[in-house]
Amino acid sequence: MPVIERIGFAAELHRWSEEKGPVTIALAGAGQMGTDIVVQAALMSGIRIGAIGASRPTRPREAIAMAGYDADHGQIAASAAEIDRTIESGRIAITDDLDAMCAAGRIDVVVDATGSPEVGARLALEAIRNGKHIVMLNVEADITVGRHLAAEARRAGTVYTGSAGDEPAATLELISFAQSLGMEIVAAGKGKNNPLDVTAVPDDYEDEARERNMNARMLVEFIDGSKTMVEMTAIANCTGLVPDVPGMHGPKATLDNLAQVLCTEADGGVLSAGGRVDYTIGKGVAPGVFCIARPRHPRAIERMADLKVGPGPCFSLTRPFHLTSLETPLSAARAVIYGRPDMQPLDRPVGECGAVAKRDLAVGETLGRIGMADYRGFAMEWRDARERKALPLGLAEKAVVTTPVRAGDLLTHENCRADDTLTVTRLRRDLDRADERFLG
Repeated sequence: MPVIERIGFAAELHRWSEEKGPVTIALAGAGQMGTDIVVQAALMSGIRIGAIGASRPTRPREAIAMAGYDADHGQIAASAAEIDRTIESGRIAITDDLDAMCAAGRIDVVVDATGSPEVGARLALEAIRNGKHIVMLNVEADITVGRHLAAEARRAGTVYTGSAGDEPAATLELISFAQSLGMEIVAAGKGKNNPLDVTAVPDDYEDEARERNMNARMLVEFIDGSKTMVEMTAIANCTGLVPDVPGMHGPKATLDNLAQVLCTEADGGVLSAGGRVDYTIGKGVAPGVFCIARPRHPRAIERMADLKVGPGPCFSLTRPFHLTSLETPLSAARAVIYGRPDMQPLDRPVGECGAVAKRDLAVGETLGRIGMADYRGFAMEWRDARERKALPLGLAEKAVVTTPVRAGDLLTHENCRADDTLTVTRLRRDLDRADERFLG
């Protein structure tokens, strides 16, 4: 086997580690995504997990064992000082105190893999307050209050970023590539990985979830379209692309005809105009992402067609994979080494992910989590959502129904009351007040 030299970012990461020590990550959450990160970090040069925060130590211990470490490699730590001492001893601290984890001096960057808007908002604020960079694998929190968190990070001199490997960041890579070549961005988005069933509930997917080593609620969040709506809203908020229609089109466009479907009506497609975010349920695109681009000169169109990219005048630039949490350590390392984000919301509102009732909801009901039986995500343009008083998806959990809601109806601030005790609710209310300046 020949010796293969490290190149590019792999070489820079190794050099950083040789000179300054490994980038040390504090991880919140040890579910499917968190376990992936623990295993992946153990395979990389220049990266290490210093601490894992979880309500119980069982899952962190299982993740540490799966990564190939000895049984005593994970040590319970109850304070920032204990976390630091554990890291200094070469082990991984396990803690149920996320504040202590953020305060530990040996931690460089915090990764949120919890999926909870409330936990994500509180964790990010605490990480930033302690001068730590924060990587949000928690897109649900990002689309709800990400602009506030990014602004707080800038004021503190830290980095707030979405995670590489998730569909939004992978899509942004393609958009950046097309923009660098001077192309018009017609549309961008993802291929939906799971069959779409907007009525899905966890009870119907217990067996499949068990076979896939997933939580049934998490699986339903993917199947009922909520995750797709969340991710496309995140792309909108980072780029200015907007849903063409509420809920987006979601056509059955395949890899072969994607650029001829998700293009403007003038070019034979379904979009009313360019600059849109959408998804497809057609074959051949998932688990990848795409950017539909239109070169601005006939010569460039001719050359791309000659290079077999497609017939034109619009072309689909695709990435056929996304590695989700396996790529997350790269965002953590880039935040530490370069001080820049892979993905960050704009400082103005663009998209909103509202919520649509899956079933009839009665007055007084308290709503459950995303992916359960009560509601599903629904991507909208921000102004439309504002006019309709849409309740953001990230505020739906623990909201109380105040007016009867029929299945298929939009949840709004008029038929539901968000939980005012939650940090994420208070932050979002401040954002909404500040956003009034964009209504003129």
